[in-house]
Amino acid sequence: MAADFREYLRTLREHDELVEISQPVDLRDVAALVAQSERALLFSHVTGYSMPVVSGLLQSRTRLALAMGVAYERIEEKLRRAMDHPIEPQNVREAPVKEVVVTGEKVDLYQLPVPIFSLLDGGPMITGAVVIAEDPEYGMNAGMYRLMLKEKNLTGIDIVTPNNLRKFTERAVAAKRPLPISIAIGTHPYEMVASSFKAALGTNELGYAGGLRGEGLRLAPGETIPVPSIADAEIVLEGEILPEGWVHPEGPFCEFNRLMGGIHYNPNVKIKAILSRRDPIYYALHMPWENIWMSAPIYEAAAWRVLSEAGVTATAVNVTPGGCCHWHIIAAIKKQPGDGKNAILALLSIADIKHVVVTDDDIDIFDPVDVEWAIATRVQADRDVLIVSNARSKPLDPSLPPVQGIPTTAKMGIDATIPENVPRERYQRIVYFNQGKVQLKDYLEKTAGKATIKGDEDPEALAEKIHRALTDSNRFFAELLELFPDTPFDKIARAVGLLHERGQVTQDKDGKYQVKRS
Repeated sequence: MAADFREYLRTLREHDELVEISQPVDLRDVAALVAQSERALLFSHVTGYSMPVVSGLLQSRTRLALAMGVAYERIEEKLRRAMDHPIEPQNVREAPVKEVVVTGEKVDLYQLPVPIFSLLDGGPMITGAVVIAEDPEYGMNAGMYRLMLKEKNLTGIDIVTPNNLRKFTERAVAAKRPLPISIAIGTHPYEMVASSFKAALGTNELGYAGGLRGEGLRLAPGETIPVPSIADAEIVLEGEILPEGWVHPEGPFCEFNRLMGGIHYNPNVKIKAILSRRDPIYYALHMPWENIWMSAPIYEAAAWRVLSEAGVTATAVNVTPGGCCHWHIIAAIKKQPGDGKNAILALLSIADIKHVVVTDDDIDIFDPVDVEWAIATRVQADRDVLIVSNARSKPLDPSLPPVQGIPTTAKMGIDATIPENVPRERYQRIVYFNQGKVQLKDYLEKTAGKATIKGDEDPEALAEKIHRALTDSNRFFAELLELFPDTPFDKIARAVGLLHERGQVTQDKDGKYQVKRS
């Protein structure tokens, strides 16, 4: 069965990651309810509307992994493979999304259960749409954009950030012609993740969706526009970006940075048709976390690629949710001299990335305490902090002063690897004796199987055995405990003490006991 939106919902149900709310719910309450839930929510009865609403589908690493069909830590690998081996879309005539076709004066966007999310939203916002456009020179492009409902057949479209759709629109505006687009709501996450990727101009991101699927994405011809639509979507809006330019106010709206955005001036979109299944499910991508989590594997794939191109061997990459999965990368590497700085320079070259931390591969970069510990114990600021001024910026960075046009930002990298001129022995981690071999639960449940050790060995004889053992090799105290596992702890300690009193043992530079030479 080809992957589609409904198959993904079935997968979530099977893994207890989707809960259906059957009692009536007001559309204005959806966002607040999803924010409280640890699982995705399907609202089957939305007051005043004929179709259900689902939200929170990608709001965790677990759900994103289920969407991609692999463990979370392998998503970026699958995405990189899809990017290296894209499969172009396939055109089909029959499409589930064309079971119902509404055109002309019958188009009424207010029949769709499009919610608001925050107190300051400018109006109902379509948030989870995959938008397809075509340019005579650059071909097909797909991206995810939000659209604010303004009239029953009119929306805005937020394309203030430089991207391929903005380029297409600028060219259409200059030619004084509308730009046809199809707007798919309720697609498989493969399409959403692929279309979120910032591909080079002339690259069709839907080929990446095919690479993720292992087969070409099904596209159906448009009914009122010369642009195809995603055949297996729940709903498709066919429309045209009007050739008026960036003149219409839109917003505010909650952004991926977990803050409210301001008013943006954008083009408007005239909706010419609504296509849908007979029983469509409206997908309200929940802001900001669904947007945030979806970005992580895209930036992680970019990070692995640039580190490989820089000749740095990476062992783990974490695009952190605290950095909104847009601004911060932590990478662990198998370090050769100079690799820490090279890794920083490579990672800071990724668009939007603002702060980078590079660690050795003994650091768990998914544990913020371990990362902070690496920074605290391995960094000298004047040596290990790199700052680059006037780099390209993500316009939604609230720390930047308002400017006309595209702002620039400072980027920073922290080399939290062990310095080349510091002995690695300084970083010997604490490992408890019998760590991993004894379990607290056994003692709490009173099922620890080992009987109390009993020993009546003569201290002199035991001391002699320990002395002979140390003659063979120097040993830590713990190694002596392991050497005599059936001898009580206190007797071993006393025997070592006896040897020390006699001046027969001392410790070497590492702290191991050794025979004291006369």
